[in-house]
Amino acid sequence: MKLEAFTNYMMQQHGIQKVYLINQDYAFGQSVSRVGKAMLGQKRPDIQLVGDDLHPIGKVKDFSPYVAKIKASGADTVFTGNWGNDLSLLVKAGKEAGLTSDYYALYAYIVGSPTAIGESGVNHVKTLSAWHANVPDNKLEKFSNDYKKKYGEDMWFNNAKTELEMLVKAMNQAQSTDPLKVARALEGMKMQGDTGELWMRADDHQLMQPLFISSFAKAGRGVKYDVEGLGLGWKSEVRIDGKDTVLPTTCRMERP
Repeated sequence: MKLEAFTNYMMQQHGIQKVYLINQDYAFGQSVSRVGKAMLGQKRPDIQLVGDDLHPIGKVKDFSPYVAKIKASGADTVFTGNWGNDLSLLVKAGKEAGLTSDYYALYAYIVGSPTAIGESGVNHVKTLSAWHANVPDNKLEKFSNDYKKKYGEDMWFNNAKTELEMLVKAMNQAQSTDPLKVARALEGMKMQGDTGELWMRADDHQLMQPLFISSFAKAGRGVKYDVEGLGLGWKSEVRIDGKDTVLPTTCRMERP
């Protein structure tokens, strides 16, 4: 679903001509590589896929050899599902090597990543999340500010709040805390969340919700709130309705 949203956005960015995929060598990274290539090939057959690397997860301390390959390929865009050090070290190595490519990074918003990326990612890193502090029509502004005052850190993961609210609604609707009754109440449930309509598909209990694509930028216009005290934050580029992220499912859930 995230790749569907990201590649739909990339499809409209005509400056993207050459894409280099680099991902961690485990199930998720392999799927980002496989599905990313398929979706880009279908939506933008004119894009050249100039590289596709899988590297050991959490073991690479120097990404300069990978960056050298990216630079030599002429890629204008790096597409990655990397997170943690594997993302921050990649972006930093790119900065040190003078790489001017943009990064479409699925998990650049995860706590600690903005600090690790720092100035290296300004105007070069884009990410995709279910919420961030500068989303338009931010109904969570007071909640997130209060959270930061209470806990001394940014609120960045709205999904936990969403999940609990939907769980409470299901319990109230079922008039029970019995797991089976609550699960049945969740199936097909729709509710108005902080960012828009939420829908839990009955087939596989997949939550459909709005997603936001944003760019890492200096605090200022479009970036009212920075992250992690950096003077840098996420600037919204586009909001994607939950209905526009729905993909077919092959799940055949066995119910009691």
